[in-house]
Amino acid sequence: MVYTGNELQKNSLLIDFQNNTNAIERLTKKKDIHLKTFPESEEIYKNGFNKVQQNLKLGNSYLTNYTCKTEIEINLSLEEIFYLSKAKYKVLYKDEFVFFSPETFVEIIDNEIFTHPMKGTIDASTENAIEVLKNDIKEKAEHYTVVDLLRNDLSMVADEVKVNEFQRIDFIQTNNKNLYAMSSEISGKLKPEFQNKIGSIMKKLLPAGSILGAPKPKTLDIILDAENYDRGFYTGVCGWFDGKNLDSCVMIRFIEKENRKLYFKSGGGITHLSNFTDEHQEMKNKIYVPIH
Repeated sequence: MVYTGNELQKNSLLIDFQNNTNAIERLTKKKDIHLKTFPESEEIYKNGFNKVQQNLKLGNSYLTNYTCKTEIEINLSLEEIFYLSKAKYKVLYKDEFVFFSPETFVEIIDNEIFTHPMKGTIDASTENAIEVLKNDIKEKAEHYTVVDLLRNDLSMVADEVKVNEFQRIDFIQTNNKNLYAMSSEISGKLKPEFQNKIGSIMKKLLPAGSILGAPKPKTLDIILDAENYDRGFYTGVCGWFDGKNLDSCVMIRFIEKENRKLYFKSGGGITHLSNFTDEHQEMKNKIYVPIH
């Protein structure tokens, strides 16, 4: 869907990106945030996890992003979460879903394209957390894989593709525990046939590699089999295009209302080095609101 600024308001779509917004700050901060989570049973999570691992061992995939939805209760409305959260990218759609994403998908500035894959997180309270994250064998393998995948993806629409920054560590503050997340920056110069053709670019690059895995077609089949719910808009992309330049994000850190209940959708990348306990905990670590 493509909307103009006026149409955004008419369709009850509020957007607050790092450089563009149609939302007017008008809510005051609540002092106490009460967030309760009701994760699905370990058996249900493990059933999907095992399906992913079986395919990894068979060589059908070498990185699969496995996610699930967790029922939550919070003493805030979706609108309050939108206005009070602090994130690079925030979107509220009616009273149906809200997300507060830290991850850029692609940026286009003067026909140069950038992507910022985010893979690898750790509880910031862990001793020597940054060094542990950067040197963890599994996390490194996952990050190397998604960087290589996105580098190849950009090569379909751009020339002179290069990695500008590797394993950058970002600090993410939440209402519960703070996290470190690992990102890289890749860039290239748009090929002439893709300049000012956002639709053609997106058709080539989607789904976003960081929330899918590699290789893309087979990994998508694995995800559809392993996950026991419909992602919907979660892990899609949302962008702001001014006719020349683009800023877009991956729709993660996502809360959706369904039958009057709220669900937080989260997950992470699985490799053959992954173990159940760590991945299950990472999925739960990502259930937060960035209100502080």
